[in-house]
Amino acid sequence: MNIVRFSLGDLLKLKKPHPCGSDTFRVMRVGSDVRIACTGCSRDLTLPRIKLEGQIKKVIADGDDER
Repeated sequence: MNIVRFSLGDLLKLKKPHPCGSDTFRVMRVGSDVRIACTGCSRDLTLPRIKLEGQIKKVIADGDDER
């Protein structure tokens, strides 16, 4: 299993969109649980890191360059 590296402030593009239609989320807190906020409606979610890593399509560092 690959470890996905991301840090505070990074944008995550997920495989499934949020019900508001946006599929990008900003990382708010990092640890064993990760807190992310939807960029479309600002709703925040706290997910286990393992579950979130399986749903990440792309990590966009600080909103400008891709990893």
